[in-house]
Amino acid sequence: MKLPYSWLQELVPNLPPVTELEPIFANLGLPLEGIEDTPTPPEGVLMSVITRAEAMEGTQLAKLTLDTGPHGERVIATGAPGAASLPAGTMVALVTPGTALGDTEYGVRMLQGVESWGMAASAKELGIGESSAGILTFPAGTATPGTPMHTLWPTDHVLDIEVTPNRADALSALGVARDLAAFLKLELKQPPVGPAAQGDGEIRVSLPPRGLTIERDPSKKLRFGCDHFAARTVGGVRNGPSPLWMQRRLSLCGMRPIDLIVDTSNYVMLELGQPTALYDRRDVTEDQILVAFGLRQGEEVRDLMGGTHTVGPEDLLILDGRERGVSTVAEAFANAGQPQPGAGVLGIAGIMGGDHGHIRADTTDVVIESAHFDPVLLRRTSTRLGLKTDAVYRYERGVDPLLSPAAANRVAGLLAECGGGTVEPGATVVGEPEIPDQITASADAIRALLGMEIDTDEMRAILTRLGCEVAGEGDTLLVTPPSWRIDMTIWQDVAEEVARLHGYAELPETLPTLRIHASNIGASAANDERQNLRRTLAGLGFQEVVTYTFSSDDEAQKARAEAPGVRLRNPMTTDRTGMRTALYPSLLRAALAHPKGERVLLAEQGRIFPASGEAERLGLLMRGPLAPDTYQGGVAGGYRAFRGLLEALAVSQGAALEIRQLRGDDVPSALHPGIAGEVVWNGQAIGWIGALHPEIAQEFGLKGETFILEVALPLPGRAWGFRDLSRAPAAWRDLAVIAPQTVGYGEIAALLRAEAGETLESVEPFDVYTGDQVGEGHRSVAVRLVFRGAKTLTDAEVDPVMDTLMGAVRAQGWGIREK
Repeated sequence: MKLPYSWLQELVPNLPPVTELEPIFANLGLPLEGIEDTPTPPEGVLMSVITRAEAMEGTQLAKLTLDTGPHGERVIATGAPGAASLPAGTMVALVTPGTALGDTEYGVRMLQGVESWGMAASAKELGIGESSAGILTFPAGTATPGTPMHTLWPTDHVLDIEVTPNRADALSALGVARDLAAFLKLELKQPPVGPAAQGDGEIRVSLPPRGLTIERDPSKKLRFGCDHFAARTVGGVRNGPSPLWMQRRLSLCGMRPIDLIVDTSNYVMLELGQPTALYDRRDVTEDQILVAFGLRQGEEVRDLMGGTHTVGPEDLLILDGRERGVSTVAEAFANAGQPQPGAGVLGIAGIMGGDHGHIRADTTDVVIESAHFDPVLLRRTSTRLGLKTDAVYRYERGVDPLLSPAAANRVAGLLAECGGGTVEPGATVVGEPEIPDQITASADAIRALLGMEIDTDEMRAILTRLGCEVAGEGDTLLVTPPSWRIDMTIWQDVAEEVARLHGYAELPETLPTLRIHASNIGASAANDERQNLRRTLAGLGFQEVVTYTFSSDDEAQKARAEAPGVRLRNPMTTDRTGMRTALYPSLLRAALAHPKGERVLLAEQGRIFPASGEAERLGLLMRGPLAPDTYQGGVAGGYRAFRGLLEALAVSQGAALEIRQLRGDDVPSALHPGIAGEVVWNGQAIGWIGALHPEIAQEFGLKGETFILEVALPLPGRAWGFRDLSRAPAAWRDLAVIAPQTVGYGEIAALLRAEAGETLESVEPFDVYTGDQVGEGHRSVAVRLVFRGAKTLTDAEVDPVMDTLMGAVRAQGWGIREK
């Protein structure tokens, strides 16, 4: 947020020099992102009065006759929009001949037959603002004609303040000034309050009842919507340029001056932190304003910028009585089917005014709206409609719930002072706002939390300077925060405020006491497991990648993955329109960045968003040789190498791994039908492994074999146990099983383990043979069986087990290869 130093100095008269403010703001928790020295207009820019403005026929120019003071009456031609309709008496900033703005020096030149003496400048041309839409205009009587503008618009320092989301009270000049005055123990000068209301106002206002439900979701209750609303009317306002001092402050804060009525609303928002809205009195028919949720799904509202928005029952609207014929919100809901769509919609509450009711060039009578809206509802509506305004920025962070009447009075006073308006004596104030509750705090607990000694009386003084009411006896503090500090809800917040104003620099340089809450014990276990997995994969040669969690229908179709079901409302690009449903498409895209023939080992731990629900996955990808050829032979890649890496991972994790062959419809669509397996980790099926389907490889432009794996995280664990190593030697037997080629090794191994009993320690394949000796369509799978017991096993103990195994093999219709 940008604030000029001169404004803060007006509110805190004895403020230190601007060069000393940076450490002060840092101690307040409101660090300065920068301090900008703003220029003043050049000496050759004079305040001049328009005596006559007229359009130049046949051109898009306007001819302005100006009273320039010492230079007499002069004429200029300008192409600024609306210049021909400027009333006599309006003042402009005139760049006189011989004055340079940047690299351009202005003089006298002929424009469409008019000898133009200098130029009427915009704020951007003078370097004092960002607006270049038109020339700077000021009210009549702002200065004596010929007054150098730099005397009225001096140089200043603009503070760029970083305001954290919890400090909504600091989004105004008054809020920042409060903190500075409290920290520096200086006097705070409050802004003018405006005329106080006398009695009730002429505008009737109705607020929505609490606890309403949304029509399309009756189980979802809406919050309060609006719990405080103030309305005042001002008549006879002479709308036009706002005063120079107001335009100067708005420009320095980064806002574009528009006209008196709009500028006054913006100025009060910057001064007090309360957004307001002003409506043309003629459009608030029946002297009635209804604050209500959208009366029907799909109602269209046209905003004052010309945009059209579709609102629903969950969106809060500001309505008048036109065509509705109701006096209360209850009647509005009861007659929801009667009004025409969009009839009488003054605006989308707290976000943007409507086309109906907006301030126009001939507006003289205005209705001031100053209200407190539900920040959660406004954020949801503004996000859904794509409307982000300065008002929303403040409302969604939290506006002082009691500020509405004061802000309405301030706006009314400025319109009367600067625009000659007549303020209606009464005001309409409705609603019961929620204010911060009393907080019970212990001074001893605050000292223990902060780790430094602060006297209890100093704590009371600090909190009192911040606007809190402090009661209680001894070390017990009963703190009632001011209404603008909605972020103070617990005693730890009180401790933070004490530390801020006592000074963070006073914190002692000691090692903090490590206190671990019982609920935090073991809280890092899941993260530690992920880190261990990352380190192990890196040790196996895998490179970790972090890819976008976004995908698209086209990518999912190419990868034969589930189409994205969770769509992005505002996708970054056309190829990232939804949340991914699998990891491997992202890995395939990452693999494209590596040249053909180069070893590629990629790993990613990430989240996917299929229809079954969000889940965490581990994805692995391998391409190319496991180790390239150098001065000695390399190590070839392939499925066996890829599976070997997975087995090494399992060993490092102390896990039991099994790969079960998949066939037919059980094969995932991403895998080659003949090289696909199910990963069983510690007895639980967690995913799949295999070769990428050739058609998918072709779609992605990946030539050569690619192997992928995708399994669920976290990996299943198992109980750890320890036993003594067996001192008995092992007994080995070899067995060659002849089975159809459709029978996988896993089925053979499972049969042997099931029939062998407890003495079988391991089963490992060591040879596969196909040929005439085993018959067409069959193969011989030779396995080594390792037996071990508590003592040395004899042939008499092992041979019967082998007979049982061979009988079980033959019972399956398989054969035994004798030689």
